[in-house]
Amino acid sequence: MVKYLQHKFALSHDGAVDMIKACISVTVTNIALMMSAEILYLLISDMLGDGLTAERLPVYIGGSIAVIALIWVTNFIQYNKTFLATYKESGVRRTTLAERLRKLPLSFFGKKDLSDLTTTIMSDCAMIETASSHWIPELIGALVSTALVGISMFFFFDWRMVLASFWVIPASFLLIFFSANLQKKAVRKNNSVKMELADGIQEALESVRDLRSNNAQNRYMSGLDVKIKNVEKYALFTELKLAVFVNAAAIILKVGIATTALVGGALFASGEIGLLTFFMFLMLVARLYDPMNITLQNFAAIIACTVQCERLDEVLSHDIQTSSDRMTNNGYDIKFDHVSFSYSNDTAVLKDVSFTAKQGEVTALIGPSGGGKTTVSRLAARFWDISGGKITLGGMDISGVDPETLFSAYSIVFQDVTLFNQTVMDNIRIGRKNATDEEVMQAAKLANCDEFVSKLPDGYNTMIGENGSELSGGERQRISIARAFLKDAPVILLDEATASLDVENETAIQQALSALIKNKTVLIIAHRMRTIADADHIVVLGDGVVAEEGTPDELYKKNGIYRRMTEQQLVSQNWKM
Repeated sequence: MVKYLQHKFALSHDGAVDMIKACISVTVTNIALMMSAEILYLLISDMLGDGLTAERLPVYIGGSIAVIALIWVTNFIQYNKTFLATYKESGVRRTTLAERLRKLPLSFFGKKDLSDLTTTIMSDCAMIETASSHWIPELIGALVSTALVGISMFFFFDWRMVLASFWVIPASFLLIFFSANLQKKAVRKNNSVKMELADGIQEALESVRDLRSNNAQNRYMSGLDVKIKNVEKYALFTELKLAVFVNAAAIILKVGIATTALVGGALFASGEIGLLTFFMFLMLVARLYDPMNITLQNFAAIIACTVQCERLDEVLSHDIQTSSDRMTNNGYDIKFDHVSFSYSNDTAVLKDVSFTAKQGEVTALIGPSGGGKTTVSRLAARFWDISGGKITLGGMDISGVDPETLFSAYSIVFQDVTLFNQTVMDNIRIGRKNATDEEVMQAAKLANCDEFVSKLPDGYNTMIGENGSELSGGERQRISIARAFLKDAPVILLDEATASLDVENETAIQQALSALIKNKTVLIIAHRMRTIADADHIVVLGDGVVAEEGTPDELYKKNGIYRRMTEQQLVSQNWKM
């Protein structure tokens, strides 16, 4: 049961146990409340019969006190195991999600967008929090307690009256149960249009400069208006579909009042039941059906909530990259041995790629766009797992090493720089969190950051905005390079590291890199031929295979892809308007 609840509602082990305890406490509370009606029935029976004797009066008083005490205790347990435990579980769930996301391969994130994952962590978690604290315990408690009361009444009272009163409850729940697929389909569509709207808003905020520069604001906003209207339309449609089934089930419940009155009236008229029994059943249905309306709504809400649970379970159940946390490499040569890779089953990005990037040398990856250069660098650091072949670091198969352990050996400068809304100092210190201020500033100087940092209002303590919005592209890239200097790892991956720099800064950075890369394994991805002019080894990738390989001079003499790219760039540089 615990494992089922964990999987069904994306709970931790303790959260599943607390949910079981909450359901039990709600059940006991409901039974205790119904016991008070039973005590009242017996009391009235005595008063209308032989009279209330002195011997039985303490029984009723003691029974009433016991019921009140039981209700108080179970309410206390219910509060702790539903509300307090649920809020704790909500925090655990978000932390667990974050930890899980941290360990997932990047291939998972390639299938998800930012707004989808943000919705999963925030909105979906909040929905399940409400379900765990309000809907699920109340539903289970109501169903179990009602079933137990119905079974006990079947043996102690006229079975025909029990059937006349209780038949509508399973009928109404079955109606909602059989509508589950329709409800889930509506909720999924509703979620889909919400994601489209969230993506559209995020895209508009990120590309507002390009939209304005191309006079495309009105055209884009008209498309965004369509998405907003879709959200409104499907929200109303989902609520309407839910209301139709819930209200239809509630109407079935009301029919139970009529059947109880008709059957009870007929049995009372024939003398088969007494007036008190007839009255008790009428009071029972009046007391039972109104709470059952709320329970029906909870049941429908739980069915809708399973869509959010599925989204959470997709993250929590996804395979993670787990391997050894020990490095067993001998040196830092990176070797690709007949490596193949595809982002999906249909499209192969790399096909039988083999080459070696030796320690102490600069190995450059070049080739046409889409040839697989960036993919190679990502695979070298195990951002993704390969489809075939083997990648080794110093003879150690990297697929057997935990990615976070492996990353300790890599300094990486991406083409797309990611910065945080922190100070310049904090953004560089990401390279090595325990670095001193002096060490951070020394790395910044090597990366030519001093030039622009000195002009900032608070120097290295200046906040640079979301993703470095206060800085230029070249300044952002220099901060990223400073991180690599600060980390000073034995393997350096540079993916178009100087693409956003002018010639003067690029030259200065390359001089600084020359000192950094001594005795290290360096893998450079570049499009500009002057960036790799001094590379020790060049690997030319085209259509996912190694098309050429060798030193710059050797490749130039081959009159192949490398020479053609070099000559085309020379023509481009000499072109004048």
